[in-house]
Amino acid sequence: MQTVHTVAELRTALTTARNAGKSVGLVPTMGFLHEGHASLIAQAVADNDVVVVSVFVNPTQFGPNEDLASYPRDPERDTELCRRLGADLVFMPAPAEMYRDPKAFVDIAGLSDGLCGRSRPTHFRGVCTVVTKLFQLAQPTRAYFGEKDAQQLAIIRKLVADLFIPVEIVGCPIVREADGLAKSSRNSYLNPAERNAAPVLSHALRAAREILRPGLATSVVRENIAAVLAAEPLARTDYIEIVQADTLEPLERCEGKMLVAIAVYIGTTRLIDNFTAEVSR
Repeated sequence: MQTVHTVAELRTALTTARNAGKSVGLVPTMGFLHEGHASLIAQAVADNDVVVVSVFVNPTQFGPNEDLASYPRDPERDTELCRRLGADLVFMPAPAEMYRDPKAFVDIAGLSDGLCGRSRPTHFRGVCTVVTKLFQLAQPTRAYFGEKDAQQLAIIRKLVADLFIPVEIVGCPIVREADGLAKSSRNSYLNPAERNAAPVLSHALRAAREILRPGLATSVVRENIAAVLAAEPLARTDYIEIVQADTLEPLERCEGKMLVAIAVYIGTTRLIDNFTAEVSR
């Protein structure tokens, strides 16, 4: 396995594979890799001849009061995990390598307005920009993203479709701890009491899934989720949303392919979780 740090090195490393007609899988990450990331890498290794994992804490997707400086980093452990999983190339650029006097950015309308975009208004502009850069550099056959970041996944699918980027987007299932908490690099911020409280997100979603039925008012589902979250003193709700899974348009009734998504602060740590469901009469 090779680790590279510059755009030129990445392009050179992939030239032979491309010239040989080999398929390339790309797994974009911000590092501090966990079992969720490992599932993406493993799927990419199974699907492709060559696998590239990018490890880059992207500054443009953090707001001014967010955790860019404190975001967890462990490049040595990340590299070792990639090696063990069978990745061929790890791309670890510095911010100055990815943003050289930047003037061009990529944005998306509509899909980024609600859910996480409401409280993080510049976040998805940063995501779209860095993902487009990675697609341009790696020119992958397939790219892998976790379904935990459901809004991000929907946005990237739309980005690729609208800009005619020739890459297949592969969504991979949420990986959870034994108690239901979705794997996240930010889980490392939780103190013991907060960690014990954090599974309330998955408990609330499980309770919501159990009451879904065609035609049920989504307000009832939101109230059900809110009641479970309210019973946990350390939980503070950012949002509870029920939307159409592909367009992210709000739904008044349970119907079709739905995304039920929540963002909750446990202490000062903001966590997200979701599930999708097909509700038909």
